[in-house]
Amino acid sequence: MSGAGQRRWRRRLLGLALLPVLFAPWQAQARELLAVGAQFERVFDYQPSGEYVGLGAELVRILAARTGNTVRFRMVPWARAQAMLAQGQADILIGPYKAPERFASMAFADKPFYQDQIVFYVRQEPGFSWDGDYANLKNRRLVMLNGWAYGSDMERLRSSLQVSVANNVENGLKMLVHGHVDLFVTNRRNTEPVVARLGLQRQVKVLPRVLEVQNGYFAFPRSPEFDRLRLQFDQEFNTLVESGELKRLGRRFEVTTP
Repeated sequence: MSGAGQRRWRRRLLGLALLPVLFAPWQAQARELLAVGAQFERVFDYQPSGEYVGLGAELVRILAARTGNTVRFRMVPWARAQAMLAQGQADILIGPYKAPERFASMAFADKPFYQDQIVFYVRQEPGFSWDGDYANLKNRRLVMLNGWAYGSDMERLRSSLQVSVANNVENGLKMLVHGHVDLFVTNRRNTEPVVARLGLQRQVKVLPRVLEVQNGYFAFPRSPEFDRLRLQFDQEFNTLVESGELKRLGRRFEVTTP
């Protein structure tokens, strides 16, 4: 064999020897992910059979499989779910809206996967209507949900309002029905199914004016060790968007997608 041939052969052998090294980092990343969230109607639901369903759960399964990972889910109160992510005890948080106070502890996915309308629910009895002037809320009692983000206008005025806090949609609705508050600030997607389940259609109504349209995301811990996972999810999610799969899944779960 000539000198040139020997050199080509050595380069080929070196290339083959490097293959395990090149692929090892990706393989090392493959693991069981923990995705956490609270009860979000049609986005993250827990079935009596023990199965987690909803648009968010389905997307996490798809994206985990496409990135070579497996996933398990855990449903906890919303404030606790955010704390678990901030402390690195979970890999993915399902469904948060973007809010300035969250940027320090959460790295958001590049694109949202659903949209919500933030609205007021009131009792059916006539009397209160809202024209969009936040000054008219100062003498009204409001209930908001623990750990939720409501948009810049509501958050800016929150300290000047009479605000009570509920831990879930059902409790917020009950506070409204029993006259403990005048308005319940929530989103339609999460609230309409609970109104129906509790049989409150004749007792509460939603005001027509929308306070804010919020986008919901997947979020990851703000730590360099999670950057690779987030970027992999972003890449595969873009594929779902471009193929129309996100829209199809949104229709399946009756969730508005961007």
